Amino acid sequence: MALHLAGNYAQSNESLEQAEEIVERLYTRTVRSETLAFLTNDNALPYEGDPYEHVMINVVKALNYAAQNDVAGALVEARRIDHRLNVLNDRLKGKSKNGYGNDGFARYLSGILYEAAGDLNNAFIAYRNACEAYESMRGWSQVACPPSLRADLLSSAEALGLADAVDRYRSTYPDVEWLSAAARQRLAQVVMISYNGRAPRKEDFYLDLPISLDALQLVLLNRGFSPSFGSRDRVMDSVLYGLSGRVVRVALPRLVQQKTRIPIETMTLTDERGVSYATRSERVHDLTALAEKTLTERLPAMTVKAVARAAAKFSMAEGAVIGSQQAVGREAAPWVGLLVSLLAKGLAVASEEADKRSWRTLPDEIHVARVWVPSGRYRATVHPSGGGVAAWVAGAEESVLNLSPGQTMFLIRRVVQ
Repeated sequence: MALHLAGNYAQSNESLEQAEEIVERLYTRTVRSETLAFLTNDNALPYEGDPYEHVMINVVKALNYAAQNDVAGALVEARRIDHRLNVLNDRLKGKSKNGYGNDGFARYLSGILYEAAGDLNNAFIAYRNACEAYESMRGWSQVACPPSLRADLLSSAEALGLADAVDRYRSTYPDVEWLSAAARQRLAQVVMISYNGRAPRKEDFYLDLPISLDALQLVLLNRGFSPSFGSRDRVMDSVLYGLSGRVVRVALPRLVQQKTRIPIETMTLTDERGVSYATRSERVHDLTALAEKTLTERLPAMTVKAVARAAAKFSMAEGAVIGSQQAVGREAAPWVGLLVSLLAKGLAVASEEADKRSWRTLPDEIHVARVWVPSGRYRATVHPSGGGVAAWVAGAEESVLNLSPGQTMFLIRRVVQ
């Protein structure tokens, strides 16, 4: 992702190809790694990523190709996106209908790429699927179908002679204005992709479960009635609970949002005569909402696994204490038992840690701005705005674009706010 943002698109795709290969390999886990994770924590397992992160691998690869004007390479990734989303959707059958099995932005980008290649039939299908995806995700993503996507749907339907579809979408989106496909072919298009803010990070959410009244008093004195976050007191807790020997710790991940403060960007293209074309960006993807949705869906299974792991570690530590006491004389048994309890049960508490890994270089939101202009030479600038917030923009320097009729050019921007 860092290479992508730096404009090193070929190197970025080399790394993403490796990531994609690793994801495919990790579908099959070894018994050894699963056992180690059960005895310690899930950080012992290789990180295979969440489903939306898998889709984003192909999205970023497609944008890398598109930024190099390699439309054929970008279309390969568009087809991979379609295949991956179809597999995810098949897995949801018979389960939650509200799960992550589709992706509006990934479908939307695929449509733009198909149209750039002149494949209006597949572009229309991708645009239609994107609108349906946005509607199905809207309840938890809070991202509506973008107006530019609605215009694309109408334009491609008209170009294909789908009169019924045009009438239906006109009545569904009465306020949308669009250019005909013929008009678009005479113009050039600039697509600005803006990555805004930071992806959410994860932190530990500790639940300390007492299994005796004395342990309950200890937990209340140590933590009160509130669960603990972070790892500031892990050493102290390990010693304290190890000496008590009657407290089981469960660790679960908790998301911490890092929302962007930039609601929109303005992209301006100025030709050699000083004529300017300006357009505002649209919010097309909320990755924080996706991360929250994914974690919410996985949390019940993660909780069951974490409780079972904590119980197993406690049982093993208890067995070690009893075994050590039996191995020494009666006089030394209390001291040996206390020492082994401190080590074994303290280690059980200390080793309990949530899996906090995620794709941290992803943004909080993705915005898209699109403008159709006559062919020619342009100076392009992007300015974030909203709330008086000053933001640093990677790639905000002026870009000089030479545009030809029917061409689609992609600009990548990173807004760090």
